[in-house]
Amino acid sequence: MTAHMATDVTGMDAPKARPSLRLPILWGLVLGAIQAASPLALAWLEAATVQALLLCFIAAVYVGFAVADGRPLVIAVECTVAAVFVLLASASVTGATWLLVAGYAGHGLKDLWQERHPFVADTRWWPPFCACVDGVVALVLTVEIAAGVNLHT
Repeated sequence: MTAHMATDVTGMDAPKARPSLRLPILWGLVLGAIQAASPLALAWLEAATVQALLLCFIAAVYVGFAVADGRPLVIAVECTVAAVFVLLASASVTGATWLLVAGYAGHGLKDLWQERHPFVADTRWWPPFCACVDGVVALVLTVEIAAGVNLHT
């Protein structure tokens, strides 16, 4: 019996239904909106700094999943990918805020890739959830930058 098969009442293998991703996606949209607004709650920091810190946090979550997965190659790859996002986020603190948009959009694309190619084991609900968070934040940052909002003040 494969992972996607279950025995039905006739004793025959039948496709096993996968759980819906509707709820993780909905929560991703909600948390994305909260994250996009989070600089308002941390007004003593520049908005770019808050979003950069949160991008670092998001990137590090896959390192935790990789450690739980336990394969050395997966851990090494995810640590390297997280380091790239940390460098990108760090550069955005004093550089162009478009780097934040690139970081969130890039991480969203990484999530979509993970959803299609489960490189890190047992992350079924996380990639669509996180891709929604990343997409909402990238969209809000794009609108803010296009509207002339200075995220460095």
